[in-house]
Amino acid sequence: MQPPSSSQCSPARENRELFGSILASVSRSFYLTIRVLPGPVRLPVGLAYLLARTSDTLADSAGVPSSERLGILREFGQWVAGAGEPSPESLARLGFLQNAIADPSERVLLDHATALLQILQCLEAEDRTEVRRVLEVIVRGQELDLERFSTQGAMEALSSAEELEDYTYRVAGCVGEFWTRICFRHLHHYARKDLEEMIRLGIGFGKGLQLVNILRDAPADLAAGRCYLPAGELERLGIAPGRLLAEPERARPVFCHWLSRAREYLGDGYSYLKAIRPWRLRLACFLPWAIGLKTVALMERRLPLESAERVKVPRREVRRLLGWGLLAAVSNGLLERFLRRTNA
Repeated sequence: MQPPSSSQCSPARENRELFGSILASVSRSFYLTIRVLPGPVRLPVGLAYLLARTSDTLADSAGVPSSERLGILREFGQWVAGAGEPSPESLARLGFLQNAIADPSERVLLDHATALLQILQCLEAEDRTEVRRVLEVIVRGQELDLERFSTQGAMEALSSAEELEDYTYRVAGCVGEFWTRICFRHLHHYARKDLEEMIRLGIGFGKGLQLVNILRDAPADLAAGRCYLPAGELERLGIAPGRLLAEPERARPVFCHWLSRAREYLGDGYSYLKAIRPWRLRLACFLPWAIGLKTVALMERRLPLESAERVKVPRREVRRLLGWGLLAAVSNGLLERFLRRTNA
């Protein structure tokens, strides 16, 4: 795709819908995060999120064979990279997949896929490069997921710790890196640490959040034939991934190891938060970090594989965390106090 003219990049009602009602419908929490971001970072971060949600919708569309999802996902990745434009045939395949999706908000999101690509072309060159870079990593991670878990009715697993670490980077660690680069580019006094150290912490922060999701959702993934706990580590305990739902206690050492790893990565998130200067960015980063920390604490008390009840931070607790976030956004002392209370 060639960069459009300035007239094509003028604000439009469709753009306001994408970053308003449509964004809110696919993620209320991220919509609230976007609203508190400073203007210069709001567009590239919001666009990257909507593009990633679009690719995730393409990858996860139930009822469509994985080979077809993989094909359209690869095409979408090429469109984002600027390596081609949607053809009538490609748009027809996209429409077929769209009709198979039950969630109306995700159908609307796919209906605006070409509009998102147009907005991408309108970004400043450096922002456009950063968005394309992070989407390339994310889409490749989604492709790997489809390739690994492609056999219907069979239990399949990641083979090693290295694969799990790579997966958490591709899904969320790279987002921490992207967020950091965008903020350093647009906000001259973003952090008290240098760019490279903040990137390192941002990657760990993102990986920690993704590990929390993986461990919390382990029962549902296993029921769907997907095991993200490394098969090699399970085999050393003498248990196959396919037996985890029936004998979850045998996998406890592996699960607890990765739960400790998630807490360690959220420690990077704490260091990241402490280093951020703008209060809006601190607030935006605090809530996912705090929810992740609370979720880890819940899982430490009740391992998801050994409980019939899904681990979830109650809504009233999320509201309380938002209050803490407003305080921690302006004070490292209050941030440290929150951490002590949470770990007590």
